Amino acid sequence: MDPVVLFFLLGLVARIAKSDLRLPEAMYEALAIYLLLAIGLKGGVQLAQQPLATVLPQALAAIALGAAIPLLLFPLLRARLPRPDAASIAAHFGSVSVVTFAVASSFLAAQSIDAESYMPLLVALMEAPGIVVGIVLARAGGAQRIAWGPLAREVLFGKSVLLLLGGLAIGALVGPEGSKPIAPLFTDLFKGVLALFLLEMGLVAGGRIGDLKRAGPFLLAFGVGAPLLLGLLGALVGQAIGLSLGGTTLLATLAASASYIAAPTAMRIAVPEANPALSIGVALGITFPFNIFVGVPLYLQYARWIGGS
Repeated sequence: MDPVVLFFLLGLVARIAKSDLRLPEAMYEALAIYLLLAIGLKGGVQLAQQPLATVLPQALAAIALGAAIPLLLFPLLRARLPRPDAASIAAHFGSVSVVTFAVASSFLAAQSIDAESYMPLLVALMEAPGIVVGIVLARAGGAQRIAWGPLAREVLFGKSVLLLLGGLAIGALVGPEGSKPIAPLFTDLFKGVLALFLLEMGLVAGGRIGDLKRAGPFLLAFGVGAPLLLGLLGALVGQAIGLSLGGTTLLATLAASASYIAAPTAMRIAVPEANPALSIGVALGITFPFNIFVGVPLYLQYARWIGGS
């Protein structure tokens, strides 16, 4: 197993065992900022060498995929949950998990499998569409108006999207040569920082087990079944738009992941009546560990089966 996955397992075991292990809040914030910037910078440096005509079709397809996922999941969730909760969970799955993407990238690197250099751009583009669709689903047929101004500011200028897009812009502006002085920090140390962040994620996921017990068997099954189907959908889309084996795997991973940073913040503003314990519990307590331990290698197999290799 990749050592970063074992760090997640260590945190999970520590929380279940009620250990006093904790990472300082300031350290957690610093690690998150580092990961978002590092992913964005890496993509931006490579994006500087790519023609726009190559990137645009994949970017549009990624946006459409992110918007379609809540539409696919909402009817299933609505059959068992109130509209606000169903829409909120659908929005979490329509958005993406940057950390799951980082783990998948690390996994592919260990397998010596290359992916398109502009994949971090797709991460940033897939953050918001699913959230917007989820909010529309929550408000459909209701009298309450959506405060689009504050919501747009929170989604587009929130930490995750701002750092990803900012890193992309900086990397694209400076290019490979200009990024060399900061490469030891943002490239060489990436996997070690990711391991520490996953230790914290294990602690957080372990703390969500109580929420999952209250969620019931339906959401437990949903948290595993949804990424299996969405990963397959992402792999099919990746193959259809001509991504490589690595790129198809990463798009499948993004489609199968669920947001626990951008989506909870946006849904708290737009759909305050939704129960965050359900959406965050499923996204972080079930789907995230499933993707880390099982999903990412499985999505590589999806890409191989669909691509015929």
